[in-house]
Amino acid sequence: SAPVQFGIGYRYYRGAYHNLKNGTANMDVLVAMGTSAAFFYSLYNVFTQPAEMIHNYLYFEASAVIITLITFGKYLEALAKGRTSEAIKKLMGLQAKTARVIREGREIDVPIEEVGIGELVVVRPGEKVPVDGKIVEGNSSLDESMLTGESLPVDKKAGDLVYGATINRFGVFKLEATRVGKDTVLAQIIKMVEDAQGSKAPIQKIADQVAGVFVPVVLVIAIITFLGWFLGGAGVNKALISAVAVLVIACPCALGLATPTAIMVGTGKGAENGILIKGGEHLETAYKLNTVVLDKTGTITKGRPEVTDIISTGQLDEGKILQLAARAEKSSEHPL
Repeated sequence: SAPVQFGIGYRYYRGAYHNLKNGTANMDVLVAMGTSAAFFYSLYNVFTQPAEMIHNYLYFEASAVIITLITFGKYLEALAKGRTSEAIKKLMGLQAKTARVIREGREIDVPIEEVGIGELVVVRPGEKVPVDGKIVEGNSSLDESMLTGESLPVDKKAGDLVYGATINRFGVFKLEATRVGKDTVLAQIIKMVEDAQGSKAPIQKIADQVAGVFVPVVLVIAIITFLGWFLGGAGVNKALISAVAVLVIACPCALGLATPTAIMVGTGKGAENGILIKGGEHLETAYKLNTVVLDKTGTITKGRPEVTDIISTGQLDEGKILQLAARAEKSSEHPL
């Protein structure tokens, strides 16, 4: 158990040291104290108890199991964070990587980070709009479904606003960059998701406050337990075992581990499904919802139109009509 106690468990000793140095006590302090008490008490007994009775006085497995279980919990929390950060990566992946700007009368490709406000940017058919801006020349239809959920492309002309990461379907146009970098609509959405994942729900704030009081209280109870058994005549061994039991049982705080994990997973799953939750507080109160109101049909479409009915008014059957429509559509650039 020594490699587990001092190898894997090193992080808890380090955390306990930094917290105690700052005059606070957290779960790391309890984990370090409880498992250390079990380990060193067992080590002491190895050299002091008779060989035939020694198995009654060893608690090495308790220290190793506690550290393993708590580390496994931290690993699950890290996995949850990894999965939720995937949602943010997907949002970031929507951004264009380069922009075609006009500088000194020439069109040149530059990384979007180098686009300045007021610069003219050329967007060709099929390309993503690199930054937020206003069309100054040309017209087109843009797929804005990633922002609005609207399945049909939206017609845009000179003077209209366009947003980064939307897709230019047909025409060529020039836009004047009005918002770049962290000021674009998409960048603000990404920041909102990140802030939500880092925010604390009301119950987590309570958990933090409880932990601040909980640790000193547990230590006091452990000392009282030791003195109670010792002064009651039970002997040092029994008194020490009882005090260690208090410390060990108080170690793994489910609330301290479960609450942040739940917020990370909740906001991450929401982001994966296109639902942006502003913070832990809103996630916690979401269980009260009994009605969801959507402002328009575009919000709940699949992001693309599909055929719902084929009605024949003449001699052709539905299959033939579909076949002719498909031929006509094959070479067309029209959204429908």
